[in-house]
Amino acid sequence: MFPRIASLTLLALLSAPLWAADCPPLLQGQGELQQLRSKERIDLCQRFAGKPLLVVNTASHCGFTPQFKGLEALYQRYKGQGLEVLGVPSDDFRQEADNSEETAKVCFIDYGVTFAMSEPQKVSGDDAVPLFRELAAQSSKPRWNFYKYVVGRDGKVIASFSSLTKPDDEDLIEALEKAIAQE
Repeated sequence: MFPRIASLTLLALLSAPLWAADCPPLLQGQGELQQLRSKERIDLCQRFAGKPLLVVNTASHCGFTPQFKGLEALYQRYKGQGLEVLGVPSDDFRQEADNSEETAKVCFIDYGVTFAMSEPQKVSGDDAVPLFRELAAQSSKPRWNFYKYVVGRDGKVIASFSSLTKPDDEDLIEALEKAIAQE
């Protein structure tokens, strides 16, 4: 029995650096985010490495909040092709709910969101979480709620879109399809 355990341990040790090498710096820097209203954490490398990704900073009390419906429609349309969506609530622009319970209600009950949502995070300025610092370094920092980043399978930002860009915008869809087609 011992040789089997030793070989499994050796295999795990040998494969860990390979797995880490497959995870792009965009996702490595953050590590994990707390999942919204859950004890579980979102391991960014494990969940998103090698997948096309749409990252959106969100807010529960914003004029753009109805975009959740369109973001969910995009996720449903493309998840079979590997697309992941990550919503990151933030109060950086003073429009997020005062507590996670209300944020979760807006996302999950009011808009039926099924894609990954984190607990509220800082997304701009010096206090921004590493994920958003890297997104800003590769493109631009979010200027308001519902700023959208399309990230390719290689972990590089393909395009970013302002809050005014609706989820059904043809340029956003074109960027998502480019990310999905990327090998």
